[in-house]
This record gives sequence, C-alpha cells and structure tokens, in this order.
Amino acid sequence: MDKFIAFDIGGTYIKYGLIDSESNILEHQKAKTPKELEDLLTMIQLYAELHNDAKGVAVSIPGAVSDDGVVYGASAISYIHGPNMKELIQEGTNLPVYMENDANCAGYAEVWAGAAKGKKDVIVMAIGTGIGGAIIKDGKLHKGANLHGGEFGFMLLSVNKEIAGEAWTRMDSTASMIRKVAKRKNLSVDALSGEEIFSLAEAGDEICIEAIDDFFHLLALGIFNLQYVYDPEVILLSGGISAREDLIDRIYDKLDRFLKTMPKATVRPIVDICKFRQNANLLGAVYGLKKQLRSS
Repeated sequence: MDKFIAFDIGGTYIKYGLIDSESNILEHQKAKTPKELEDLLTMIQLYAELHNDAKGVAVSIPGAVSDDGVVYGASAISYIHGPNMKELIQEGTNLPVYMENDANCAGYAEVWAGAAKGKKDVIVMAIGTGIGGAIIKDGKLHKGANLHGGEFGFMLLSVNKEIAGEAWTRMDSTASMIRKVAKRKNLSVDALSGEEIFSLAEAGDEICIEAIDDFFHLLALGIFNLQYVYDPEVILLSGGISAREDLIDRIYDKLDRFLKTMPKATVRPIVDICKFRQNANLLGAVYGLKKQLRSS
C-alpha cells in the first residue's frame, strides 16, 4: 500500500507523520515550529530520508496558497510568505509535493474519509477566533480567482448604513461572543472563555444566555445565506464549538424560524459536524496529493 509523508505547519507546532492510501495514520509526531525557514526545510528533508519509500510530501500551511507553491497573505510564520515553498521542499526531498491552505486541507479530509464522503458539493466551516473554511465543488476545492474561496468570515451582515457593514467573523466568532460578554460584565476578555460563558448560561446568567442566543442567531443566519448562495449538499462545522452536543439542534431551531417567515424558501440546510479534528489537515493534504499524482 502506498505511503505519503504529511506535514501540518502551524504557528506554534508542526504535526507530521506517515499516512497510507486508505487514510490510516501510520506514524504521528509533533514538534515546535522552527523559527527559521532553513530549519523547517531541514526537518522535512530529514523525515523524507527516513521514509524514502514514500510517494510524496503533502503539506498543510496557513495562508493563500497558489498552484505554483507561493504562500500569499500573512500568518504567525512570516518566513513562509514570499519564497516558493513547494519548489524548496521538492528540491530538498526530491519527491512530488502538494501544498494547500490548512482550512482547505480540513475540507478535503472530510471529503476523503469523513462526514462528506461520497458527496460532491460541500461547505466546511471552521468557527473559532474567526470564521473560515473550504468550498468543495464537484469533489474539488474551489479556491476562487483571488484564492479567497472559503473566507466566509468577510461576509457583511450588519445593516448599519454608517459603515460598509460588520464582517461575520467580527460579529459571530467565539471570540466576538467573549468580547460582548466581557464588555457587559466590565471584565477583561482574558478573564473569560467560550466554555465559561456556556457554563454561566447554564447556571442562569442572563447576559451569557443572551450572548449565546445572539451567537446562534447570527451563525444560523450566515449558514442560511451560504445555503442559498451555493446550495451545497451539506454544511459541516468544525472548531471548539463543534464539540457541543446541542450545537446542531440550536442551529436548526433558528433555521426553522427563518423558514417560517419565508414560505418560498423551501430548502432547509443540512448541517453536521466534521468527523476529523486534530489530524484533519494531515489527512486532507494527503488526499490532495493523491489527486495531484493521479492527474499528473
């Protein structure tokens, strides 16, 4: 069975390992992200030398990744932006390399062996400090003309005429919920977490109850809009909030209320949770590599 090397490059840590063609993780390691590009390339090269029977190297990386391997945008790893990372890794390992944005890799993982397996048109949403994700069209990533496909958080939902609008990620991420509660309670944002807000709400805290209700209202509103813009088979959610058992029920409750006020809107979005969490980026990168090798 074919084996593939996978790297998930994050701002603090790098996860890497060996994955087979059936999505099984054969080996998994974690290390601090190197502070210099040369050290990162050496790490990848040495691991590739240990597994010289691998068919290629799959890389998940933050930023807007062009097809030729340049990583645009900005991230916590400044040195990856500018050089052609794909070419550098190919030169160091002498192996085929696939490189893609981390959110897009997470989307591919769900298509390969997760909650979107067997589906062609899918949206994967990551909800955390911001809102982003991936768009899958006909089983392939839709990256967009400017590599911004899946940047759902930039959607403007506010009707405030004094400004262009307030971005969805600013209004409805878990970070925004924390800001709202902290402001009303005269607390530092560092004094609260999303988990604490939900715990306080369950104990009867009215401010937290209202903030959570607003959160689900805006989340369902964005999901509703995405459904009617793209009409996917399913919208999958990831991020810390996806661990809540009541998440889907609360979203459906809001969606049903919207649909009651819009009798001509007959499509109820199908919403589910992503199967993969911490290893999604590794698996999705390998899936992208497999597709690249088949088409070459």
